[in-house]
Amino acid sequence: MPPRWAADAAGLIAGYLLDAAIGDPRRLHPVAGYGTAAGALEQRVYRPHRTAGALFTTIAVGAPALAGLAAGHATRNHPAARFAVTAVATWTVLGGRTLRREARTMARHLDAGDLPAARGRLNHLCGRDPSTLDEPELARATVESVAENTSDAVVAPLVWGALLGPAGLLGYRAANTLDAMVGHRSPRYARFGTPSARLDDLLNLAPSRLTGLITAAVSPIAGGTPKETLRVWRRDRDDHPSPNAGQCESAMAGALGVRLGGRNVYFGRSETRPFLGDGPRPSAVHLRRAARVSGAVGAVAVVLAAGVAAARSTIGARSTAAVRSRITAGGGGGGGAGPEGPTLFRARLRS
Repeated sequence: MPPRWAADAAGLIAGYLLDAAIGDPRRLHPVAGYGTAAGALEQRVYRPHRTAGALFTTIAVGAPALAGLAAGHATRNHPAARFAVTAVATWTVLGGRTLRREARTMARHLDAGDLPAARGRLNHLCGRDPSTLDEPELARATVESVAENTSDAVVAPLVWGALLGPAGLLGYRAANTLDAMVGHRSPRYARFGTPSARLDDLLNLAPSRLTGLITAAVSPIAGGTPKETLRVWRRDRDDHPSPNAGQCESAMAGALGVRLGGRNVYFGRSETRPFLGDGPRPSAVHLRRAARVSGAVGAVAVVLAAGVAAARSTIGARSTAAVRSRITAGGGGGGGAGPEGPTLFRARLRS
């Protein structure tokens, strides 16, 4: 089993490999169970204003985060148990394999010219109305969803897991799930869903930008170049109405050499967004390339996350050892200077 300093790092890697190998469970997925519980909570606390939405978000995100914090605290001195908890939590919250599978499934439908099957599959990835979409628009919607969800379902959970351990993994996934449930613009959630949407935006600020940079680094796997990908990313990333989605979508557009953006039709409303990238509209071949980029971004992200987790654990262990050493030195020694040692130590903490 890994030593204490490496338990979180090894757990993140193990959970990532579990997701890559077996993906999401077909039945009884913990995130689906969480969504059911959050839906029941919504029915109890819903009011058409932001105060009720803030209460809902606090409870629905706070409970999983506190559960992760408790699990992390309970296993802090048991590396094997900490490794297992982190690995299971990581596997639970990641969705990389499922995301890549959906992209390739859509590519097969488009290759076969089976638009009804492709339209029926789109709701596995996003909430657009597929009824009138042709092949280029179905491909575009898929590429945009793969780009955004590479951050939401892979990079961001790994970032927060690296920084906060199981609490970060579970808390982030809860916030992101709430955004999908109530964070969209509709008469019911226009105000109630705002706190959930803003929290998700905040938690994804850094991961989305990291996703864009990693996408540029791995762009040769899709036939692109880092230079061109960075050019498109810098030029177009702030044109998207979302503070985070544009970071991922513009980088993916640059890596694939395609143009994203345009008119999106949802059920009951439509949005027209600026174009991202240069070149043709995506096709089935670009979906497979997007899946490869997504997989490569995830692989780089888990290595970086494991490094951060290992460094964090090592620094924490050294700090704890230093604290214990100072307390021992201040409380013992010679002629009964016990009261002065801890007092000086507390003063140093305050300074």
